[in-house]
Amino acid sequence: MAAPSTAMDSNHQSNYKLSKSEKKFLRKQIKARHTVLRHEGIETVSCATESLVVANGGLGNGVTRTQLLLVLEECGKVDALLMPPNKPYSFVRYKTTEESKKAYVTLNGKEIMNDLGQKIILYLNFVEKVQKSLKHRRVKHFGYEFHYENNNVDKDKPLPGGLPDIWDNILERWLNEGFIKHKPDQLTINQYEPGHGIPAHIDTHSAFEDEIISLSLGSEIVMDFKHPDGVTVPVMLPRRSLLVMTGESRYLWTHGITPRKFDTVQASKGQKSGIITSDVGDLTLRKRGVRTSFTFRKVRQTPCNCGYSLVCDSQMKETPPSFPESDKEASQLEQEYVHRVYEEIAGHFSSTRHTPWPRIVEFLKALPSKLDSFLLTFRKIGCDRSQKLVEICRERRFQAFVCDALAVPIRSGSCDACISIAVIHHFATAERRVAALQELVRLLRPGGKALIYVWAMEQEYNKEKSKYLRENRISRGKKDAINSGTSVREPLVERTPDVDSQDPARSVPSITEFQEGGSNSRKIINSKLPIHTNRTSFHSQDLLVPWHLKGSPGKDKPVEPSGPGGAHGPSPVFHRYYHVFCGGELEAACQTLTAVSILQSYYDQGNWCVMLQKV
Repeated sequence: MAAPSTAMDSNHQSNYKLSKSEKKFLRKQIKARHTVLRHEGIETVSCATESLVVANGGLGNGVTRTQLLLVLEECGKVDALLMPPNKPYSFVRYKTTEESKKAYVTLNGKEIMNDLGQKIILYLNFVEKVQKSLKHRRVKHFGYEFHYENNNVDKDKPLPGGLPDIWDNILERWLNEGFIKHKPDQLTINQYEPGHGIPAHIDTHSAFEDEIISLSLGSEIVMDFKHPDGVTVPVMLPRRSLLVMTGESRYLWTHGITPRKFDTVQASKGQKSGIITSDVGDLTLRKRGVRTSFTFRKVRQTPCNCGYSLVCDSQMKETPPSFPESDKEASQLEQEYVHRVYEEIAGHFSSTRHTPWPRIVEFLKALPSKLDSFLLTFRKIGCDRSQKLVEICRERRFQAFVCDALAVPIRSGSCDACISIAVIHHFATAERRVAALQELVRLLRPGGKALIYVWAMEQEYNKEKSKYLRENRISRGKKDAINSGTSVREPLVERTPDVDSQDPARSVPSITEFQEGGSNSRKIINSKLPIHTNRTSFHSQDLLVPWHLKGSPGKDKPVEPSGPGGAHGPSPVFHRYYHVFCGGELEAACQTLTAVSILQSYYDQGNWCVMLQKV
């Protein structure tokens, strides 16, 4: 099928009603954009360029280079074809923009057969500067293969040969000098070019023993440690240094490396390792070089019994929920990981809501006032699914009632305006999110307006970080806490073995993340919803976001700030389900509604926003 005209411009504002097949195509297009953004950090563009991303046309889908070239060259001369290993997409660059436009129109929705005899449907989007954006780095595993999608190993599948013999004497020396307590049996070697990074993560508790050991050769680097409360501590790892993570730094804090080409470091000559302070009089930039890291782990053979039971997969009473496959499962997921959670955290949550968002205030002030005093009295009314949050509103003399956003007990066409702030992203399927939007439209009178805010996957937009990311603060207490479990050792090894691997640094589902389910589709290996690390960028659209409950506040009582996170007694953690929206996704969903006109679509501090009007 040919690409519908709406696919080229997700910002197109029109009352044109899409057909069922066009709506399906648009959903597939959007999903393809989200995947390449999530896995490669590459944003698609609405204007035509010479380069395209071809969703489903990847080695991970069983599509060979020869097969794909035959299809692509029907539209023009292919200048370059990039097919990342194990990925369900590829990148093609044509000689001219006219040829890429032809491919976009001709091949979008085209069905081909892969090497396994499976039907594959291609979806294309325009991108820019592909070669410089791909995030692959050289990696090699010994002992066991480290799986980046779940920070784990398959204990039943050791790699032949174990660790290279060159490491025997070095590991014995570390043991004898007390640097480590366990002799590792797993090694991952990574080589990082300037600009590469590591997503913030915790190595799975049940997979490895207490020590995670990292030897840095080549360039120095700044590694960021993040506490669940959002505090970030940057630590300088000098070249030829040994980092040993134990205790709290291994089990509770995430560690990662921000992808950039320069690090902010201490200017003092004597400061070569350790925590980077926030002293503005002693900071400078230092250019990164090529760094090779050797990460050693000891595979755990018994369940983890660490002191961090609330975040330990061996000790958790519940396993993370799976992505819902039906409306019933979606409703159950929302009940457990949205409705129940807000009842538990209502007081604390309310205490953190203190300042109106300026553009929402602007929307409300722009609404025409009612002259009738009776109507004016009952002009504003709110609703929420949480009984306890509604009680807080009532105690503060606001008009509010409890209801479900999918079935609001208000007469159709009776509202001059509606606002939906941070609600739609809690619905677990695209159909339920659209149904919630349609319910808003039902409430509006003709000419009435609605303003909708949802959380954005892009927490850095136009080179500016959102408030959510900026609210990482370093406290002295957190620095002291991390010092108790992390050590950086001086040079111990002078030479590095050869690194020879083409494996990608991160694994992703290998078959049709974009395809329809059915007999020709393989299931994603791990359908469990990932748990997000607070105050970091999103790496998945559907996820659980932790809420760390502090104190036991009453409905109107302020919450006392918590002290440094210690090894004993971390605050209770609740997980809320979110679907974070990619650029254009909310607007595309609104375009599927009947009798609406989109007035405005914009980004506001980590949120995607749409203002629409009922026609």
